[in-house]
Amino acid sequence: MIKKKFIILLLLTILYMPSVHANEAKDDSAARLALYKQTETLTGIPWYYLAGIDQFERSLRLSDNDGPPITTNISIQFSDEKWSGTTNPNAQDSVPESIQFFDGIGIDGNGDGIASRDSDEDLLMSMAELLSAYGYDREHFKIGLWKYYHSDRVVSIIMNDTRLFEKYGALDLQKKVFPVPTNYNHSYRDTWAMARGWGGRRSHEGTDIFADYGTPVLSTCYGVVEMKGWNKFGGWRIGIRDINNTYHYYAHLNSFAENIAIGDIVEPGQTVGSVGSSGYGPKGTSGKFPPHLHYGMYKARMTSEWAFNPYPFLQKWERESGQ
Repeated sequence: MIKKKFIILLLLTILYMPSVHANEAKDDSAARLALYKQTETLTGIPWYYLAGIDQFERSLRLSDNDGPPITTNISIQFSDEKWSGTTNPNAQDSVPESIQFFDGIGIDGNGDGIASRDSDEDLLMSMAELLSAYGYDREHFKIGLWKYYHSDRVVSIIMNDTRLFEKYGALDLQKKVFPVPTNYNHSYRDTWAMARGWGGRRSHEGTDIFADYGTPVLSTCYGVVEMKGWNKFGGWRIGIRDINNTYHYYAHLNSFAENIAIGDIVEPGQTVGSVGSSGYGPKGTSGKFPPHLHYGMYKARMTSEWAFNPYPFLQKWERESGQ
């Protein structure tokens, strides 16, 4: 399982580094970053890979109101079968030797003799050991992710999060801004779920922000551009996913920012396009309604995605923008 040199380094780390426990700092980015970097030192797995996996699982758990609460700093969850071994008669096994015998992945990561899913160190070391079997570069890491999650979509989301963490060297990438400069003329109200008739009966999945042609459209968040192009309903539109696995959708644009492309990393306040009135027809259709930005927010799970009302968030970000 763990190489001998890692065991030696682990024991030294336990002696000289304070362990981080959930009852000391729940959901604390500094504590989590220390745990990721500690595990990187022990295993060679880059910390931002571990952060990307943990952030994805954290976002799933925070969006699941019926799921178990997060009681540790690390949100990675393993099933009984994965942790203890498929044929292990003790689904809650925490003895490293018997877990290993039944080909489980649970590891004692903090030297206390127990492989516990309530231990931050054990969770991270188990995931790192699992990934190390595939390699340490990005392409092999992607293979390891796919083998674990069996989802191209999940692999893409995690890989984008790793890029953000690697670029900024930090976990605290939660800053948000209003999607148009607040010192420009604009107006909006809560239009969530109102009926829309063009293209068939459907409900409005967003908020319309009315503004003049050419008003800059800003990224509300740190994120990665997932989609850019034309849609007969939304016209010229762009989609950005943040580290919370929230998809930010901007539609009816007049134009895109110069050189912005799918896969680009964007920051809060960065211009991604301008307000227009495109859409409701074939490519290039414009002017069928007053210029405005349609702004939507979507949350993803493993195999599904649903819209939620952005209006209260827009009100909050507008107050905080202070432009």
